[in-house]
Amino acid sequence: MGFFLEAFEPAFMQRALFGSLIAVVAASLVGTWVVLRGLAFLGDALAHGVIPGIALAVLLGVSPIIGAFVAAMVMSGLVSVVSTRTVIRDDTAIGLLFVGMLSIGIMIVSRSQSFSTELTALLFGDVLGVTVSDIRTQLIATAIVAVMTFVLYRPFLALTFNRSKAQTLGMRPGLTHVAMLALLALSIVASFQAIGTLLVFGLLVGPPATASLLVRRVPAIMATAIAFGALAVVIGLALSFHYGTAGGATIAGLCVAQFFVALIGREVASSFRSDTPFRPEGEREVPRPTVQVQ
Repeated sequence: MGFFLEAFEPAFMQRALFGSLIAVVAASLVGTWVVLRGLAFLGDALAHGVIPGIALAVLLGVSPIIGAFVAAMVMSGLVSVVSTRTVIRDDTAIGLLFVGMLSIGIMIVSRSQSFSTELTALLFGDVLGVTVSDIRTQLIATAIVAVMTFVLYRPFLALTFNRSKAQTLGMRPGLTHVAMLALLALSIVASFQAIGTLLVFGLLVGPPATASLLVRRVPAIMATAIAFGALAVVIGLALSFHYGTAGGATIAGLCVAQFFVALIGREVASSFRSDTPFRPEGEREVPRPTVQVQ
């Protein structure tokens, strides 16, 4: 216990802990839908696509949070337009816009002579520099994500597992998809201050993917993902404090490590339960929640 008590004694470490835990909640709630719908590439692209918005905001003296959210919504809208108005597949549209937004961000940064310090913090996070104002903003964004996840739970569930049935039930899957993208953008905005835009993807995908290996229902996946994310935050920050590693990168790395530990543990446990060298047919795929749209 002394290892952790010493690490979180300084006030800046306590703020880092609170900010990171808030980011975990927002990222886990939205990340569950990202993992279940197979939108990991889109989540990664959005996490990178906010860079030009952040760069412009910093150069113009505007809050980076505003710039990040606007850039994320612009990219989400462009992905929807390209995928619906052309014959190009979604992954191609995402890839094109991913590269395009990242290129614009780099060009904007290259025009500034004194941007390297701010860019490093925005890309890789400055978890030890989280302020009370940052935490307040994160709380607002996370509260919106939590409320909208609860309100739109049934439309999100139907869209994830049976888009046709969602259309039949009048749930407007198109608008539901846009709402999900908006929450994804908001969760990225709520997380990038703590671990940076390039590492926020670890929180979005790592804990929900790990949880999906262990539990079946969507609410259980969300709760388990939050628990795994919180564990990664506490251990990651403590390791960062004692060994001088980058806080955001340590947290993201632990999120990925948790997945492989859970995967190996699941396979070992499955082999012990089975009397034959082959797994039952039902275990060939990752268990997914049962859809019950009423």
